[in-house]
Amino acid sequence: MQSGEQNLNEMLLIRRDKLSKLMEKGKNPFLVEKFDFTHYSTQIKDDFDQLEGQDVAVAGRIMTRRGHGKVSFIDIQDSKGRIQIFVKQDVIGEEEYDDLSFLDLGDIIGVNGKVFKTKTGEISIRAEKLLLMTKSLQILPEKFHGLKDQDLRYRQRYVDLIVNPEVKDTFILRTKMIKAVREYLDNKDFLEVETPILSPIAGGANARPFATHHNALDIDMYLRIANELYLKRLIVGGFEKVYEMGRMFRNEGMSPKHNPEFTNIELYQAYVDYEEMMVLTEELFAYVAEKALGTKVINYQGTEINLTPPWQRMDMTEAVKKYTGVDFGEIETDEEARAVAKAKGLEVDKNMTRGHIIAEMFEEFVEKHLIQPIFITGHPVEISPLAKRNPEDPRITNRFEAFINTWELANAFSELNDPIDQRERFEEQVKQKESGDEEAHPMDTDFINAIEVGLPPTGGLGIGIDRMIILFTNQPSIRDILFFPTMKPVEE
Repeated sequence: MQSGEQNLNEMLLIRRDKLSKLMEKGKNPFLVEKFDFTHYSTQIKDDFDQLEGQDVAVAGRIMTRRGHGKVSFIDIQDSKGRIQIFVKQDVIGEEEYDDLSFLDLGDIIGVNGKVFKTKTGEISIRAEKLLLMTKSLQILPEKFHGLKDQDLRYRQRYVDLIVNPEVKDTFILRTKMIKAVREYLDNKDFLEVETPILSPIAGGANARPFATHHNALDIDMYLRIANELYLKRLIVGGFEKVYEMGRMFRNEGMSPKHNPEFTNIELYQAYVDYEEMMVLTEELFAYVAEKALGTKVINYQGTEINLTPPWQRMDMTEAVKKYTGVDFGEIETDEEARAVAKAKGLEVDKNMTRGHIIAEMFEEFVEKHLIQPIFITGHPVEISPLAKRNPEDPRITNRFEAFINTWELANAFSELNDPIDQRERFEEQVKQKESGDEEAHPMDTDFINAIEVGLPPTGGLGIGIDRMIILFTNQPSIRDILFFPTMKPVEE
């Protein structure tokens, strides 16, 4: 055994020994059920003038401690911050003072005492009574280096939040942002709804699902990759403005922008088109930034981004021409498109159409240039199985994607409500799935039936909430804005 491991094991055993001795004295901390605290650390510091000399009760985790004979100083951390506890033997009594030897960093205590300021000017609490409520049997990272191992921080977020309290700020901001999204939509009379997470068909997007099996019904089911098709059923049923924010699940690769489960919002509004969804999108982003950050101009990793509406708009074909010099307005056939793609160094499948090539060219050569907020429109119908065709050019759809910092953050379109066209597109997607495309959209006959009943003209919008939060909180990875990101288990 390495000496470091041996020392660690000895320290862990010492903590357990202290717990045993406390139990022998009839002071088992785990029997404590409650503690009536009166103030948070920050309240005491902020209102010191009013609280000086007053009795308070605080609770928190021991982060530092030091002693000088019959006087000890303990720093405790609560959910708001830290405060110093001044403990004197002749105030709390000799026996209680001796019990301080059983305390360790990480223990959770309650303190009753009076507010005062030390000779060095530090606002503190002069302890009159201490109560050990939880004995920490693990060892926190030491204060100077903290928890720096990124992988361990994600695996043990509970320790990360203790020793790196600034991490809390990111998650508090996350909650503020989600609240602001709901507030914006609620103020516009959208109804928040809930739709199934488990479904016999994984529809609404082109993605690989997680599969499971329902034993009672003896059927395969899937975690949802999107909630689009259920929400549109509600529009058919007579609701005119609905949204749902929640977890989606895609069995795909992981990256700084991708986690297998992620938070997404989709919303649908009857009798509007994708142009109106554009306005809603830029207004929503600006509203959330203003509410959560107090500004519409944010800084992401050194790049200033202005979210103030209106955002720039550009057709996908125009964007490809601007950044590659290839004008697909002059390319009519699939063969010509595939030849151009090969010349640009792209891998080309024999089944790829002109529309597929435009999308590939856009992804490869254009996205990396889209830093400031921009709406990309004119998506080929081949990659938009649920969007309404453009009446002037049926090869494209009335759809947009919103890009910021090269990332797609929103996707929206005038919803396809022609059941005949929808069935044909689903059939084409089924062919693609049969030819090996695992992300192609499955057939959903009940959804076809729903829009045969009649889906009014509808605008739909999906926003990647996690990506929005990454951007607004200036974090490098999606793992930094998820309390518990998906991780491969550590072998014991």
